[in-house]
Amino acid sequence: MQGIIDVLISFSNWLWGIPMLVILVGGSVFLTIRLGFVQFRYFPFAMKETFGKMFSKSGDGEGTVTAFQAATAALASAIGASNIVGVPVAIAFGGPGAVFWMWVVALIGAGAKFTEIVLGIRYRELNEVGEYVGGPMYYLRKGIKGPLGKVLGFLFSFFLMIEIAPSIATQTVSVVQSASTLNIPNWVTGLVLVLIIGIVVFGGIQRIGKVTEKLVPFMALLYILGALVIIVVNITELPGAIVSIFKHAFTPAAAVGGFAGASIAQAMRWGTARGVYSNESGMGTAPIAHSAAVTDHPVRQAMWGLFENVVDTLIVCTATALVVLVTGLYKTVPSDQAGTIPSLAFQSILGPGLGGAVVTISITLFVLSTIIVIVYYGEKQAEYLFGTGFSKVMRIVYLASIFLGAYGGLEFLYQFLDLLLGIIIIPNMLGLLLLSGEVKELKDEFFNNPKYYNR
Repeated sequence: MQGIIDVLISFSNWLWGIPMLVILVGGSVFLTIRLGFVQFRYFPFAMKETFGKMFSKSGDGEGTVTAFQAATAALASAIGASNIVGVPVAIAFGGPGAVFWMWVVALIGAGAKFTEIVLGIRYRELNEVGEYVGGPMYYLRKGIKGPLGKVLGFLFSFFLMIEIAPSIATQTVSVVQSASTLNIPNWVTGLVLVLIIGIVVFGGIQRIGKVTEKLVPFMALLYILGALVIIVVNITELPGAIVSIFKHAFTPAAAVGGFAGASIAQAMRWGTARGVYSNESGMGTAPIAHSAAVTDHPVRQAMWGLFENVVDTLIVCTATALVVLVTGLYKTVPSDQAGTIPSLAFQSILGPGLGGAVVTISITLFVLSTIIVIVYYGEKQAEYLFGTGFSKVMRIVYLASIFLGAYGGLEFLYQFLDLLLGIIIIPNMLGLLLLSGEVKELKDEFFNNPKYYNR
């Protein structure tokens, strides 16, 4: 049995090297070109439609939640603990240049995010309880004719439904570890999480949307303001930090202190991987949330996909990156402890109490919001495969996973998370490429019609 596990882990490690970067980044480049560089050409319009209308009343069209609620639900999944602990790891192994490639992937990946949201709205349905549902499982089955579409839709849905349980458990571990520093027992942390998340998810997507539209802006602002304090205190180091990002994207970073140095290839590898993991472009999860949005056209809702990549990667991840670089801690903290750098940086300026509290609260809120939304994602897969009745059963299973995570009952599954995620991404990206012609037609329809697009 151990031999089989070792083979699967080896295959997973190989898959998440060059092959997955080619699939996600290469696929996103193709979509970006085919769609006429939509995320760059219409960037000002996207910002006007999103940041400019964040608190406006929902527009025309049909849907279950507002466009902003759908976007914050998708953001809640994307913004997780890894936005705080994952970025310094990328810098520790890839050098400052990794940040540049993280930005590139966020912007290029927006092509895939745009495509999947358009398709999510295009092929969404009304379920038995009158809510709009959609996502890769629907557009793969309905958009790709014949058995291939059905097989791809099943693979995506089934493996995402399975992947959610250990994913929830791993998220829970982050909160348990933070709470344990305050001498809070694991069972107390697990119980509190189950109660809070249960109250929210039992209210369905409408309650989730109402919670995320308040929680996501608050938690993001709390963390960003804290990061700005660190950056301002070290403002003299900011120009050098920014220069190092661009310089070491194309030239090797020399070893210094505890930093072992990084080649250009390492900067690209760690930066692109961080970018891919960060904003979930091409993973197929975002359109599950967006499919419930009130909108008059699929392309209008897809503008929120670019908003997500800007907020998640270009703002939140960049805030972490600058904290790491201006403090210079990545040069002194061992690479295997790089995830602690943000906490150390905050504590060095704000003190152990306040600094540690800001990071702990941020991680807790990031994880809480993520679990709330991925439980919903898992439910929608169960609903697609076996109906609304079974989705309620899976809701209980996912809540139980929180408790198991708090007690460490699912560790043996953690090692398969990347493999399961790969099985999810491949059919989704294949679908995006095959259906990109439809997306191009919808994009042209939107931007060539004054009814939708007002220059």
